[in-house]
Amino acid sequence: MCYNCGPSRRSFTTLLAAGVGIAALAACSPDTRVASPTSAPSASSPQTATPTPTMATTTAVPSGAASEPSSSAPPSKAPPSGVLSQQFSLSDPASQWVIVNKHRPLTPLQFVPADLAQPRVQLAVSGEASLLNSTTAGAAEKLFAAAASAGVTMTLASGYRSFQTQTATYNGYVSTRGQASADTASARPGFSEHQTGWAFDIGDGGGACSFEPCFADQPAAVWAKANAYKYGFVVRYPWMLNEITGYYYEPWHLRFIGVEAATDMANRGIGTLEEYFGLEAAPGYP
Repeated sequence: MCYNCGPSRRSFTTLLAAGVGIAALAACSPDTRVASPTSAPSASSPQTATPTPTMATTTAVPSGAASEPSSSAPPSKAPPSGVLSQQFSLSDPASQWVIVNKHRPLTPLQFVPADLAQPRVQLAVSGEASLLNSTTAGAAEKLFAAAASAGVTMTLASGYRSFQTQTATYNGYVSTRGQASADTASARPGFSEHQTGWAFDIGDGGGACSFEPCFADQPAAVWAKANAYKYGFVVRYPWMLNEITGYYYEPWHLRFIGVEAATDMANRGIGTLEEYFGLEAAPGYP
């Protein structure tokens, strides 16, 4: 989600209204950047919502639509077609399978990961935004190293985001735009996937198109889309599936779910975590 989405956010909205390109309306939050010519100018990332009663404490087995639905199609409710070797909670924010969307807030709302660490990767930010939980940090180091071996330079453009940071950002949007408009541009406090430490935004080493629709064509985004699953990551907010995820396409926002689950999703052509785990779509707040 984006940190300082000013011009970028407005340009996304304009594109959407005009029916052209992609509108990257996501959850925003300010960050502190490392002074560098290649630093990403802003960082955008989706956030989440309220758990459905039947799934709130479930340790689920992925369910499976083998093909990606249209943006208006509901998530598949088919029974699981396969069982992974390990299962994790969908509600515990310390779980690598926790699902945070506009129907599933974090519990507790002010959750703070106990093991925040700064990964040894190229940074475009500093402070809390340069942190991830330790598992995601280790996986990110492998991801970035593999990209570098392929001649692609990635930067970490937005990592952990605290409840307090999200509160200040969201309230700023509400005070200037009203709540209805704010909800299209910023996640409500406690509904941000960044707060879990399991997600982060990437930038391209060249610094082009950060948090803009054209980022989808940059080397970092192209490589990540094709290869991130090998290191346990998925592109959390895919193209044309905003009616399920609640956010428009964000080719920069990666989410760690583990190599086994990410590979299973890729092999079965499942686009969203909501579909994979058999959860309801979350296009807006209840």
